[in-house]
Amino acid sequence: MRVFLGLGKVVALLFWLAVIANLFVPFAAPFDVLLNGAGALLLLVHLGEALLFNPLLQRQARPWLDRLQLLLFGVFHLLGLSRRAAQEEHSHA
Repeated sequence: MRVFLGLGKVVALLFWLAVIANLFVPFAAPFDVLLNGAGALLLLVHLGEALLFNPLLQRQARPWLDRLQLLLFGVFHLLGLSRRAAQEEHSHA
């Protein structure tokens, strides 16, 4: 599971780097518009996740860093948070 989360974060980071690169040096049409649209849609989805999971994020040691990572990595970061929380519960029991 840890490999899956790490690979997902790498792919998400590569996607955001492609979106940023597309802003400075646009790709060939129609890929420039499609990539910008996909980036905007994914950013809206990640903002929705941040609002939905705000109570979970507020309980973290570094909530603003976790919010930033949620905006970048989305569900891959959330799965890591839930996995970390489950490990902490088992260590306290």
